[in-house]
Amino acid sequence: MNTEITPKVWDQLLSMRRGTLSKVLNGFSPSEAAAWDLYAPLARRDTGPMTVAQIGQSLDGRVATVTGDARDVSGPDGLAHLHRMRALVDGVIIGVRTAIHDEPQLTVRLCEGDNPAKIVFDPSGRLPDDARVLRDDGTRRFVVQAVDRPRAHGVEVIHLPRKGDLIDPADILGALRAAGLKNLLVEGGGITIAKFLEAGLLDRLQIAIAPLLIGDGPQSLTMANPCELLSQAIRPKMRAFSLGTDVVFDCSLRQQTQDPGEARP
Repeated sequence: MNTEITPKVWDQLLSMRRGTLSKVLNGFSPSEAAAWDLYAPLARRDTGPMTVAQIGQSLDGRVATVTGDARDVSGPDGLAHLHRMRALVDGVIIGVRTAIHDEPQLTVRLCEGDNPAKIVFDPSGRLPDDARVLRDDGTRRFVVQAVDRPRAHGVEVIHLPRKGDLIDPADILGALRAAGLKNLLVEGGGITIAKFLEAGLLDRLQIAIAPLLIGDGPQSLTMANPCELLSQAIRPKMRAFSLGTDVVFDCSLRQQTQDPGEARP
């Protein structure tokens, strides 16, 4: 499906996200309706909490080169899509490796909308206090850790115990929702996304594919417990959306009480 993110569609999505949309306007074109179907599940606040993950990759399933260059894996439209997702959720989760290596800002810059809360999953307390993601930009900042490590003023620390070598992703979601963050985006990296996926905690998984071949480098998603038979593979209900430079595969991993299109005229 070709998508067109017009101001009419985006204004209504932001109003839905902020809880001020009283009625969906009629007259969407087919491409506008496709955009609504792609983003409305993230914007809604009347169907319960949602956890969605998004990863950008090449045609051959790579997220970076062998030297670690990941800056241009997604095309311009894929990057804009990621920023729209940020604008529609309450908080964005990344792992400490992504926070240190990629130095993301996790802000909304390529579309209109508010910045989400920033959440770093850092069990051993490795994230430096001067990390870019912890800079004060007026949004809430969280570090989830298992060690007793103080953080800079304004950074909210969530202490959770390890279960084995890891902090249970379910405990992370529970703590974040207790802090008032309902709709969450697990943005990266692939290891962190895989942990939430294997724990059965993702409602949706979006894989944005850009038309380039890298040849080698880190793979997109590698699970700790891969299936041995194809009959055991995860087979989500899937829809494909063309964004222009990238194609997004939107995978539903949990039975929804209402199809996202039902909120559309």
